[in-house]
Amino acid sequence: MAKKDVRIAIVGGGIGGLTAAVSLLQAGFDVQVYEQSRLLSEVGAGINIGPNAARLLIQLGLGEECAKVAYRSPFFHQRRWDDGRTLTKTPLGEAIAKEFGAPHMIFHRGELHALLAKAVPTERVHLAHRCINFEQNADGVTATFENGVKASADIMIGADGIFSTVRRILLGPERPRFACRAYRGLIPAERVSDIPRESTAWLGPGRHFVHYFVSSGRMLNFVGHVEQEDWISESWTEPGSVDDLRAAYAGWHPQVQRIIDEVDETFIWAVLDRPPIVRWTYGRVTMMGDACHPMIPFMGQGGAQAIEDAVAITGCLLKCGEDIEGALKLYETIRRPRTTQIQNGSWENKTRFHLPDGPGQEARDAAMAKGQTDWAYRAVAWVYAHDASILDASPEAAKIPGH
Repeated sequence: MAKKDVRIAIVGGGIGGLTAAVSLLQAGFDVQVYEQSRLLSEVGAGINIGPNAARLLIQLGLGEECAKVAYRSPFFHQRRWDDGRTLTKTPLGEAIAKEFGAPHMIFHRGELHALLAKAVPTERVHLAHRCINFEQNADGVTATFENGVKASADIMIGADGIFSTVRRILLGPERPRFACRAYRGLIPAERVSDIPRESTAWLGPGRHFVHYFVSSGRMLNFVGHVEQEDWISESWTEPGSVDDLRAAYAGWHPQVQRIIDEVDETFIWAVLDRPPIVRWTYGRVTMMGDACHPMIPFMGQGGAQAIEDAVAITGCLLKCGEDIEGALKLYETIRRPRTTQIQNGSWENKTRFHLPDGPGQEARDAAMAKGQTDWAYRAVAWVYAHDASILDASPEAAKIPGH
């Protein structure tokens, strides 16, 4: 079977689904994307794309477009919530590009999504197609959509996010795991011209506050993560109160207060994930990104891992030829140990970032000062040096150095 004769249906037109479409189309496969929304757009604001994913976007020929809209911060600075003491200050910019062979790029999520959408021919993207069911046999998969359309393919990839319909059909109903609530928003850069141009995270008891520039530096994106018992709203994103945001960070460092003073509107989000699962692939159906390994954003790897998935699926299909089911199992074998490590590490960072002041926090700060934690180069090398286009199914490939 020639590549052009292998029909691939991607359910979901987010960052992961579109990257998979770009990668698979470039490799010669017949790809169709089915997106439930009526418009191809992304919610949210900032997204960090580390060198591990940036190198893949560059390999796909998107480096020039990315450079037009990305912001490249000179540093990532982690600081104490009250006195502003430096916990770590990691060089980004040219230093991280030299270390890992690709840049660290920060995007407005909508701008990254738009440049990916532009790279996929419009006739291959089908909007207002909400998948409600699918069936498969030895010859292929047939998806049914809410609008009555049925579509057949040789392979179906569920790229439909944390509330994935494909996953629910495969695994049954599940409840996402609630991590914390997040206040998010954007501020025009000229209104915060006194704020350092570096990415900054302020760590404090039960919460932390992050800010970094997006849109080529034209906007400051902020996110305040605050612990609470559970999320009681039906929606996972809704308008928030600036007064509530201000109250949540009362007594924090003046730079945090300065940013909050410029906030006109904020949205509150439920920060959710699901614990790692042991299987992604069922015959000719597999999943990618948040559908199979949703993670909280405390390693900055959610979007990056979806991009890695996209390139790995392509490589596995090319490697295995006509053995489609074997290719999808190889993809899972290669990818699942790595994404499981990152899911678990992201959850551990939630605990570590939000330690109450005291002995545990003091030990954390001492470890950070010695470069033993997540943002020291030697600690993040297993994440950032990885090239998902190189297919390595050995157990050592996913292992964290020193563990």
